[in-house]
Amino acid sequence: MNIAVVGAGGREHAIIRKLKENQTIEKIYALPGNGGISFDAECVDIGAKDIPAIVKFAKENEIDFVVVTPDDPLVLGAVDALHEIGIPCFGPEKAAAAIEGSKVFAKDFMKKYNIPTASYAVFSDAAAALEYLKTAPYPTVIKADGLALGKGVVIAETFTQAEFAVQSIMEDKIFGESGSRIVIEEFLVGEEVSVLSFTDGKALVPMISSMDHKRAHDNDEGKNTGGMGTIAPNPFYTQSIAQECMETIFLPTIRGMAAEGRRFKGCLYFGLILTKDGPKVIEYNCRFGDPETQVVLPLLKTDLLTIMLAVESETLDKIRVEFSNDSACCVIIASGGYPESYKTGYEIHFNADKDSDAVIYHAGTKLVDGHLVNAGGRVLGVTATADTLENAIKKAYDNVKNVYFTDSFYRADIGKKALACAK
Repeated sequence: MNIAVVGAGGREHAIIRKLKENQTIEKIYALPGNGGISFDAECVDIGAKDIPAIVKFAKENEIDFVVVTPDDPLVLGAVDALHEIGIPCFGPEKAAAAIEGSKVFAKDFMKKYNIPTASYAVFSDAAAALEYLKTAPYPTVIKADGLALGKGVVIAETFTQAEFAVQSIMEDKIFGESGSRIVIEEFLVGEEVSVLSFTDGKALVPMISSMDHKRAHDNDEGKNTGGMGTIAPNPFYTQSIAQECMETIFLPTIRGMAAEGRRFKGCLYFGLILTKDGPKVIEYNCRFGDPETQVVLPLLKTDLLTIMLAVESETLDKIRVEFSNDSACCVIIASGGYPESYKTGYEIHFNADKDSDAVIYHAGTKLVDGHLVNAGGRVLGVTATADTLENAIKKAYDNVKNVYFTDSFYRADIGKKALACAK
């Protein structure tokens, strides 16, 4: 088979590395891929949002299966366009991808189907939003309706912060039309859990739970990022909580989407928070999370392509999806200044041989004259697996020390909270 994977980050690199384990795959293309991915797949200079070019390439190169991973092309209808020319895909069609593409749709959907989430209000007028915020409890959460590169959420501690957020999103349009509407919602307290799942619209198979670390610096300080590291499994997510989530969140979600005529097929990501009133949904994503994928897929024992084909053919209930009992840790190495301004083009140095159980996934790298350089904010994800979480964390950090580029930085406490819970 010839496979094309749409996307350019660490998540895509992890997916490609997992797909390579299948011996029936003759060639993998990455559209557009990155410097590190080029060692595992043939990179093609086609942007992830250039749907006409993606379709043209898939048709001309006799691609048998396309994995569409980023949110933008899914929300824009990349899978629909590929299906129209008869190419099977992994990923939801546009109508189903709205579960991430519109926060307003997602909140209204959860309210309609009694799926536990934070109370909320929707505004399309900045003045009305500010009037509401004068009497709202703080902290409060303000979200841009549309996609915003994972940065469209503000936790405001005061009215002054909330006012600035509303003006930035709705009036200054820092996220473009994604901020034409906003959701203002209750701030929930509890431990956060990420649960990715395979679903064909009928059956749903949760993957190993994980814990993301969003803040830029140790002790959850600094600005929100796309994620500075992850561990799996998440020790706060117990068997009893998993069962409760299946009954009150997971199955009601896919059944509700089917009832809405938006059957979801692909990877449905549940961003959860474990409150004193039980688990609730913070957000849905219509695709694999990043960097959650980098710790979940190394623990997957079942062939990934087999699962993806079953999702597309709606036969997921016919296969057994298994995960290892090991643990995994991913530490992100980022460019100095991220998530704000940062410099690129610094050569990346790999100073020693990696442990056989540690993998470096490339997120923001580029090949220049045969040398890998940093080309983004989040640059590399160093992932290790081991029999215990403590050993996985140690192994990951041992390997982080072997990678360096000018101004690079990473958090030194990935998994610290999870370890404390596990003990």
